[in-house]
Amino acid sequence: MIVCGDDVLAHRLAAELHEMYGERVTLLVPSPGDTPDRPVARTGRAMALFGRVTAAVTRTTGAGGPVGSGAGGGGDGRGAGQSRTVRVVETAEIDDAVLLDAGVEQAAALALVYDDDERNIRAALTARRLNPRLRLVIRLYNRRLGQHLATLLDQAAAVAEPGLDPDKLDAATTVFSDADTAAPSLAATAVAGTRKVIQAGGLLLHAVDRTPPARGRIADPGLCTLALLSATASDPAGCEGSEGSGDQSPRLLPGDAEVAAATGRGIVALETVSYEATARTPGWLGASALPVGSLFSRRLRWSLAGVVAAVVALALASTLTTGDHPLHAAYLILLDVFAIGEPAHGEPTSRQLLQILAGFVGLLLLPVVIAALLEALGTFRSATTLRRPPRGLSGHVVLLGLGKVGTRVLARLRQMNIPVVCVEADPEARGLALARRLRVPTVIGDVTEEGVLEAARIHRARALLALTSVDITNLEAALHARSISPGLRVALRLYDDDFATAVYRTLRAVHPGALTRSRSVSHLSAPAFAGAMMGRQVLGALPVERRVLLFAALDVADHPLLEGRTVAEAFRPGAWRIIARGDAGVPPDRCGYRPAWELPTGHVLGPGDRVVVAATRRGLAELHGRRPRQPGAPTTGDPTGDPTGDAAGARTGETAGETVR
Repeated sequence: MIVCGDDVLAHRLAAELHEMYGERVTLLVPSPGDTPDRPVARTGRAMALFGRVTAAVTRTTGAGGPVGSGAGGGGDGRGAGQSRTVRVVETAEIDDAVLLDAGVEQAAALALVYDDDERNIRAALTARRLNPRLRLVIRLYNRRLGQHLATLLDQAAAVAEPGLDPDKLDAATTVFSDADTAAPSLAATAVAGTRKVIQAGGLLLHAVDRTPPARGRIADPGLCTLALLSATASDPAGCEGSEGSGDQSPRLLPGDAEVAAATGRGIVALETVSYEATARTPGWLGASALPVGSLFSRRLRWSLAGVVAAVVALALASTLTTGDHPLHAAYLILLDVFAIGEPAHGEPTSRQLLQILAGFVGLLLLPVVIAALLEALGTFRSATTLRRPPRGLSGHVVLLGLGKVGTRVLARLRQMNIPVVCVEADPEARGLALARRLRVPTVIGDVTEEGVLEAARIHRARALLALTSVDITNLEAALHARSISPGLRVALRLYDDDFATAVYRTLRAVHPGALTRSRSVSHLSAPAFAGAMMGRQVLGALPVERRVLLFAALDVADHPLLEGRTVAEAFRPGAWRIIARGDAGVPPDRCGYRPAWELPTGHVLGPGDRVVVAATRRGLAELHGRRPRQPGAPTTGDPTGDPTGDAAGARTGETAGETVR
């Protein structure tokens, strides 16, 4: 396995492959002088942490033995584990010579996770030329370009191997975006109820956090219990989600007996499994980028309604006094309003009075029409500009930062119909185009300056998502927002994990009634990248405090852990659980997934089945046919030795802390 990258995601991915799958990994990183500049406001602790991650990945133990050579003190450091090491190579550029030296001709998979899309594409084209059979996993922010690139590289592999059966050509190209992977979880922090949704080939898996109805009771498990939350979640001095919690730490995929015994603990329950609705084609008005629905202000709409009511009243009065037909009476009144009717000479007095009143209504209508034209002109002219937050806005989410992650989170929040106000310091940020197109109110300014958060109506907001790339900016914004609104739900993105832990514990101690959690973009993304490198489709990741639960699609054929077993027999507590079943051998979007609870009783899984499983990182590795490292063995991803293997990646790199009332 070869991993190429220039940030913490590359190091975490290398550790994931080595620790969870026992693979031999070559990590290509830029030399110190070629490392991309980080924001100057980021603390030196973050840079020190980045160096510690590199050291942790390349660390060796024992008397000259490589990492993974044994568990505990009983091993002699020999055997299969001795060859499973992480080799780090510093290089300024990825060219033919570097890839050949890294062993690309014999490698099974290559991951390109540079932050620069162009660099990843150039390296992917080079690698495909050197080894057409190579499985490629590419990190790209541009989704449309990624789809075209994947098709192109797969076609290039098929052309380079004309005599090989396409079904046997294991050179698939997978394009991922770490921002896309993490956005659903980050967006969920702003939603009351902390509901998460995983899309699986036409199915929508809804997971939700639940608390027990009373002390000593068990929370409603829904369809099944995906995880038991930490028992120290409400303790300001507790270590939520870490191995320091001992038996009270989060338990992923617990068995029925363990759930029954865990009274008083919160759970993550699979609430519903619904079918994804077919997207509707928007009409000609819906497809337009012009804000047709907001042409007129509320005052103008009330004025127009008053004129219409006056016309209707005059028409009814004309019908009652003259005995004329209602439609003909309305026609005559409209002629009088627009001053194009004949004078009512020789007509009854009532008709003459109504004509005079209709003339006054016409005079009142003239300024209303002029105001409507001016408002419509102003609205159309501002259709391509950023909106300002309305004065009466409340219950919205304030989103700081419209970079890669912030842009994806914004799109996700708008899909959920959650009102958002964005704050961005850079007038050329990539997410401003999306905010302009979605007509999202946006404040351009430095969030650390006085009055910027106030302009975003932070005092009436439901949540703050601080997703800029600078730790200090996110922290300052969170503290200032809390000073304005102490009950505000806050989620911040922090790179330095020690710094994030200190902030998290302090906020929880100051606000004991709030629930605080950590999130990490790279921690959520690395398992999906690793699964793709192993030739598996990871559908999504569900954060459970400082651990992560994966959802993946697997073919049952030739899989001894699944084939020939029922859904209940295939369930292994603490490792994996089958959620849905579909047909194998067809595209993922047409395999017809059905929830496991709708299958006939006693249904035995066979070669023609494809299943969606919820699995821990270590359990997914075992399903892939790999033997994860033993819990007692030293590791590169988590020097402390995580007993479950699911918190190994949660303490390095980019994290986000969340406070929920």
